[in-house]
Amino acid sequence: MTDLVQPFWKPVKWTSFDVVRKVRSVTKVRKVGHAGTLDPFAEGVLVLCLGKATKRVSQLMDLDKEYLSRIKLGTTTDTLDPSGAVTDTAPVPALSRSIILEILDRFVGTIEQVPPMYSALKVNGTRLYQLARAGKTVPRDSRKVRIYDIDLVSWCPPDELELRVTCGKGTYIRTLAADLALALNTVGYLTALTRTRVGSYGQADAIRMEQLTSWTPIVA
Repeated sequence: MTDLVQPFWKPVKWTSFDVVRKVRSVTKVRKVGHAGTLDPFAEGVLVLCLGKATKRVSQLMDLDKEYLSRIKLGTTTDTLDPSGAVTDTAPVPALSRSIILEILDRFVGTIEQVPPMYSALKVNGTRLYQLARAGKTVPRDSRKVRIYDIDLVSWCPPDELELRVTCGKGTYIRTLAADLALALNTVGYLTALTRTRVGSYGQADAIRMEQLTSWTPIVA
């Protein structure tokens, strides 16, 4: 039995389960689970547990995570990411680096987030994204999440931001982007998202899908 925790690099347009299925197929290990979903439009570090290590999934999901995110101001979509349909536009006010940094500081710490409709959370046994695809919107309770740090990596006036976010379990970066845009007196959505780290598992440790056929897992 192969029992280990290994980060992989999830490509854009793959689901997290696509990566799990691929690893199962190549390694012939039946028990494979991931410690934290990445949306299909996103890429980055996806930590997989193989064999008996699947018992550690919940523990690993508690690790802090780091993301690089690109935000488009002035437009938003129903999914809060590029996979959705545009639902609103708004003028982008005159901004400065100091104004943006001041707003970012407000979101560092323990904050309240309302989970997006396009998410895997369940309401009365049904996934929210299933309700959203059926054209339904239901009330969602806000939840406390922890934002450890937000760095402004770049700002391309008037409407594009790139941020590095370090956060705790359960944080929706799509919701954070939308809430930041509202705090800047406009609307916004994520155009790209990369998870660069989960705990101590970083990009340099992650195995790419094209490397899988030549990867030999460590046997415990």
